[in-house]
Amino acid sequence: MAGNALAAVVAVALMAGSVGLVAQLVRRANHLTDLEATPSGSIVPVRPFGHVFLIVLENKTEQDIVGSPEAPHLADLIARYGLATRYQAIAHPSQPNYLALFSGSTQDVLDDDVHDVAAPSLADQLETAGRTWRVYAENLPSGSCFAGESSTGGPDGSGQYVRRHNPAISFAAIRTVPERCANVRPLAEFRPDAADFTMIVPNACHAMHDCPVASGDAWLGEILPRILDSPAWRDGGVLFITFDEGSDRSPRNEVPTLVIAPDVPPGFRSDTPHSHFSLLRTIEEGFGLPCLADSCHANTLGEFFDR
Repeated sequence: MAGNALAAVVAVALMAGSVGLVAQLVRRANHLTDLEATPSGSIVPVRPFGHVFLIVLENKTEQDIVGSPEAPHLADLIARYGLATRYQAIAHPSQPNYLALFSGSTQDVLDDDVHDVAAPSLADQLETAGRTWRVYAENLPSGSCFAGESSTGGPDGSGQYVRRHNPAISFAAIRTVPERCANVRPLAEFRPDAADFTMIVPNACHAMHDCPVASGDAWLGEILPRILDSPAWRDGGVLFITFDEGSDRSPRNEVPTLVIAPDVPPGFRSDTPHSHFSLLRTIEEGFGLPCLADSCHANTLGEFFDR
């Protein structure tokens, strides 16, 4: 709903005194505007992936990260591997972006509240193809199938886990099946070779949401060697680091996204428009999976891989 139609409905909502509905409609319009800007185009071939690692950080623009003295580890990765300079998040606030990355759709979620989604996900695709997946979430309680909004402490020490940054648990087909939601584990249990696809969810501080860039970058300095020194990454693997959404200073919701693989040319930068749907499509193509929802209309980040 956009343009004149949106204006008409907002007018009716105002006459009815429904401020909450107006806010919801405006957020919906912003969401649709972002979707209209989502790039599409020819699919650049993606080489087969052995293992994929995905780390999602929080609420930063390229200006916040690239060249920042607070981000030496990210600067080193950008110099050694690749950076997408025209990469857009899908919406505001956080949660719709995580759902888009995991399922190719925001699933009509426009907030950070608890939702139980009934839709196909990347986890479904991987299992159907005989592949494995894990989500390692920092400060998630021990044991499986924790569905609370947040938790602190646990085997990962101090820090806060928030459900909205962990898309897997919002899918009912995962949350309600113990053997499936057992794939969502505390970060303390992380092993690079445990699964074909691994998503790492830092706590609210290490994601740079509640703490400065320097805190998140220092955390990356601890986790990165465990990935980049592993055979799982060295032998045909790839690590993607992106941000869920930009800040209010980013009207197009652009975020820095790093593509880190042994065959990415050092210092490679791409000004091709991309989005979270592009990243999901890239992962699907690298694993030989079909596309999901809006990822079917997205391009890939295939230009990063030396062919």
